[in-house]
Amino acid sequence: MLLIFIGPPGAGKGTQSLRLCQRFSIPHLSTGDILRKAKSDGTELGKIVGPIMDSGGLVSDELMVEVVRERTTQTDCAEGYMLDGFPRSIPQASEFDKLLERRQQKLNAVIELHVPYDELRRRLIGRFHQLKDPRPEDQPEAIEKRLKLFEAITQPLRKYYTERNLLLTVDGIGTPDEVFERILQGLYRDT
Repeated sequence: MLLIFIGPPGAGKGTQSLRLCQRFSIPHLSTGDILRKAKSDGTELGKIVGPIMDSGGLVSDELMVEVVRERTTQTDCAEGYMLDGFPRSIPQASEFDKLLERRQQKLNAVIELHVPYDELRRRLIGRFHQLKDPRPEDQPEAIEKRLKLFEAITQPLRKYYTERNLLLTVDGIGTPDEVFERILQGLYRDT
């Protein structure tokens, strides 16, 4: 099973992708987690992406594709994986398609959690106030920038994956169990 989650920060991708990974016994690959770990470990990648992340910006397409290419060659990805936070642009999606083609692999579905902008903002600001040690990208000023930047860059992905008959848009409002049931219904309907 090879799945992708797209959707803005605060939509619930992390929660739902972890549940799906347990269900299908595949690893959860959050590019955000990979980048944050590189930053905290002080790796070469971390030194490059740290300032970008701190300002609420997005890492370049080329760098993100390389991060994903490298991570998906690890043995735990042999039977599939769930990508969370990648691709975020048409160039990333196109390069990922080429990577899958070279590996003779097939993408099963692209799951989009749809949550209205005001609700995303409310969730992210609420999350900020609950954090004991918020990161710079969790600050309210960075939240607005992240949401607007995400929308501008990733909106074309919906069309890209719709044209390939891979997009599964799921209502992200409700309890985690309700949202998870909607995702499973959509996946099983499309298989």
